Amino acid sequence: MAKEIELDVREYHERGEDPFDEIMRYVDLLQGGDSLVLINTFEPFPLYRVMEEKGFSHSAEQLGPSYWRIKFYRGDPARTN
Repeated sequence: MAKEIELDVREYHERGEDPFDEIMRYVDLLQGGDSLVLINTFEPFPLYRVMEEKGFSHSAEQLGPSYWRIKFYRGDPARTN
């Protein structure tokens, strides 16, 4: 059964760190129809290209001034819930 894994990287930004390696570690854990929900302080446009090259699509919504929820998935997003 597909699962949704959430990763909140806002604390990385608060500490002045780049969360890219941690994000990729989580991506490597995804199987089949799993999806990754990234909680971030901004919309990560450069990450979209990296994830597209790995076969992922995304949907993003801004929930506050520095609060973004981005879902990365393969295939139909309705089937990754």
